[in-house]
Amino acid sequence: MNWKKSVATVAAGALVGYAVAKQVNDHKQLSPEKALKLAKESFKRQGPISGSWIHMKTEELSKDDMPYTIYRGGVSRSVDGETKQYEFLVDAVTGTVLDVSVVA
Repeated sequence: MNWKKSVATVAAGALVGYAVAKQVNDHKQLSPEKALKLAKESFKRQGPISGSWIHMKTEELSKDDMPYTIYRGGVSRSVDGETKQYEFLVDAVTGTVLDVSVVA
């Protein structure tokens, strides 16, 4: 009967460990490299990219009264023989591009 209690204790511990790990990972920030990769994938849908960059530190942003932790970055691409640069803000948790602006 003692081995049944041991198995039940190990199973309960494993279940609690899994639940805690899932909760922690669900709210984990993306690395700057992963955030840049996701942003570049979004830009590549409209054509090739010739360069890119991202700030390594996150910033806090409030957009439409919603708080976000973001990375600031940019890409450059050739459009009609002219290089255009775009700056973007990407959500550090989901990787969603929140804003894009053309650099003059």
